[in-house]
Amino acid sequence: MLLAMTLIPAGDTAGKLMVEGGVAPVFTAWSRFALGAALLLPFVLHIVPPRLFLDWRVWLRGALIAGGILSILTALRTEPIANVFGAFFVGPIVAWLLSVWLLRESFSWLRAALLGLGFLGVLLVVKPGFGMTPGLGFAVLAGLFYGGFLTASRWLADLARPRALLLSQLVVGAVLLAPLGLPAIPEVTPRVAALTLASALGSMLGNLCLILALRRAPASRLAPFVYTQLIAATAFGWAVFGTLPDGLTLLGLAILLASGLATLTLRAAR
Repeated sequence: MLLAMTLIPAGDTAGKLMVEGGVAPVFTAWSRFALGAALLLPFVLHIVPPRLFLDWRVWLRGALIAGGILSILTALRTEPIANVFGAFFVGPIVAWLLSVWLLRESFSWLRAALLGLGFLGVLLVVKPGFGMTPGLGFAVLAGLFYGGFLTASRWLADLARPRALLLSQLVVGAVLLAPLGLPAIPEVTPRVAALTLASALGSMLGNLCLILALRRAPASRLAPFVYTQLIAATAFGWAVFGTLPDGLTLLGLAILLASGLATLTLRAAR
């Protein structure tokens, strides 16, 4: 899970470089799914159940991650990567609530309080009504999609092997985004090609690690690990773009990270 939470921001860093360079977010999102599926297909086709793509739940899960990726790349076009990931972290809260409600996973008032503290951190990053931008709105939307995706991944964890599930989300995402992504193909340069490959590999390998993790533990327990993306996102933002969050945003990020680590401590104590 920790490796996944580093690879995914790395892929999004490449995606941000693409959209800031004038590449349409919808092409960046579509190419990530299409290229990821093409790279993975030769290695997993033999383990994909014949009827996997006839299950409506597979298409729902794929639509959730497609919506999340498109939303976060749209947000990254105008917002610093650390700010986007901070707003995105409404996702673990949504995942926990949905897992308790729909999957009947255990409820804990203390865990609820810690995730509520994390939500306060999200509010400090997003600043609703006090400087919130459309880009941060897309980041929150990405978090809502991602929370649903995390829950759906746990729901379908036993439907097929991890690599087959990963292929399904890549294929579904590529199919759903193709009508918008294909007309937006940019001029292919060495830089665009390299960033497209890096974006696809980071996302694909990160999500494979995520699926492997979700097969081994409930989504409600793994949700706090998602907060470690904040460290990676802030580090990539500083190293690649030379940007650091402002004071209020840093406070929100610190609260998010503290609440996530406290939830992990709670689990370890139990």
